[in-house]
Amino acid sequence: MTNKKVLVVDDEIHIVHVVAIKLRNNGFQVVTAENGAEAFEVAIEERPDIVVTDYQMPVMNGIELIEKLRAEPETRKVPVILLTARNFAIEKDKSEQLQVSECLSKPFSPKELLRSIESVLCSMAAARSE
Repeated sequence: MTNKKVLVVDDEIHIVHVVAIKLRNNGFQVVTAENGAEAFEVAIEERPDIVVTDYQMPVMNGIELIEKLRAEPETRKVPVILLTARNFAIEKDKSEQLQVSECLSKPFSPKELLRSIESVLCSMAAARSE
């Protein structure tokens, strides 16, 4: 699973740092952004293997980011893990429509997020080899 690129998006910089350290220590390349608009530009330029984004952010929220990613051929199939505050969960049908791979509630542990990322990427690799 090493050498996969993860885009981590959150306006809380301490979350970005903690997640980035955990992922780098486990062999991932990490690129970051502080809001959805910046993340969209980074995703187009860097072509991450997976995106981990917060829901609530300034400029462009996580849902708007996912909608933009799904509208672009280059990023349409990139898996996304959405981080949400407990009172900001998205509805199941919206999650399915946007093809959100997984939703994690804050607070979450970096270890839990790492497991989720590895699981999503393994599932994608298995689906491609079928």
